[in-house]
Amino acid sequence: MSKRDFYEILGVNRDASDEEIKKAYRKLAMKHHPDRNPDNPSAEEKFKEAKEAYEILSEPQKRAAYDQYGHAGVDPQAGFGGGGGQGFGNFSDAFGGIFDEIFGGGRGGGGRGGSNVYRGADLRYNLEITLEQAAKGTETKIRIPTMEVCEPCHGSGAKPGSQPKTCPTCNGSGQVRLQQGFFSIQQTCPKCHGTGRFIPDPCNSCHGVGRLKKHKTLAVKIPAGVDEGDRIRLSGEGEHGVNGGPPGDLYVQIHLKPHAVFQREHNDLHCEMPISFTKAALGGEIEIPTLDGSAIIKIPAETQTGRVFRLRGKGIRGVRSHTHGDLMCHVVVETPVNLTDRQQELLRELEEISSGDSDKHNPRAKSWMDKVKDFFGT
Repeated sequence: MSKRDFYEILGVNRDASDEEIKKAYRKLAMKHHPDRNPDNPSAEEKFKEAKEAYEILSEPQKRAAYDQYGHAGVDPQAGFGGGGGQGFGNFSDAFGGIFDEIFGGGRGGGGRGGSNVYRGADLRYNLEITLEQAAKGTETKIRIPTMEVCEPCHGSGAKPGSQPKTCPTCNGSGQVRLQQGFFSIQQTCPKCHGTGRFIPDPCNSCHGVGRLKKHKTLAVKIPAGVDEGDRIRLSGEGEHGVNGGPPGDLYVQIHLKPHAVFQREHNDLHCEMPISFTKAALGGEIEIPTLDGSAIIKIPAETQTGRVFRLRGKGIRGVRSHTHGDLMCHVVVETPVNLTDRQQELLRELEEISSGDSDKHNPRAKSWMDKVKDFFGT
């Protein structure tokens, strides 16, 4: 005789909440309870049906199994075993191979999991250098923290004279299976943390870790032309691998210190070149610094603030470039300060002489005033 649908027995929809299922069961239990119907065998049968339906639908795992497989999903004799472990084991055997391929784990028991060999972590070191060092290249030494193999236990983590043992929880696989409803979930063994080994007597130096934190000094060769944010890779200088895995790499991140004179933009250099207003008006020569020494620039007469003089080849040759950048000198006309009486007198005399023909001597001022008049419509 086929069983009735549990949702139909309780009179609820398949998407009913736990509270609705509980309320429906209480109503039926009160109605068909044997104590209330002592001479009614059919009431007792309905009470048993409602009780069985509630026991299945009130538990999330059993309800999920029933929704997917019907009565067979919650029948211990049907092979699925929603309520017991035997049937679930059969389900795991049927689908275990698929999950093993996806998650890379071994089967439970004596099966072997992954190799538990891991590459060491990569490290980063921030290194500040000067602009001159970046332009010409240099070699410097850095001191970094690292995890070295413990010498007393030779990296095993066990006290000298003893050996790690196979983990009794995962039998050396490093993975354990947990049964969640109809699915078998594989996760790292909580006892050995995936190593497959258990250390009953840990080393006194490293306390079972097999590695100790130390510092080491490395020589880093910085090529000429490096820029802000460039990285230099030192292979194998990162953290040591786990269980014989290869070490990681060390990445040295370059940061340029602010320079007192130059600002770098890719391979070009920029600098401000203050000149007196008399030299700007009359012209002349000035000496400016470069990374290779000094250079002479001829300043033409009537030079204004903001004019840029380019010195080709006086910049930086980048790491991936075949030519040097340029040095860009930005003119800044400096207003004289702390004037003497005689200097003030001469400037006032110059102003009086120039005021008669200001349009000729101050073309930018005239142009600006014309724009102001046009703006206000005067």
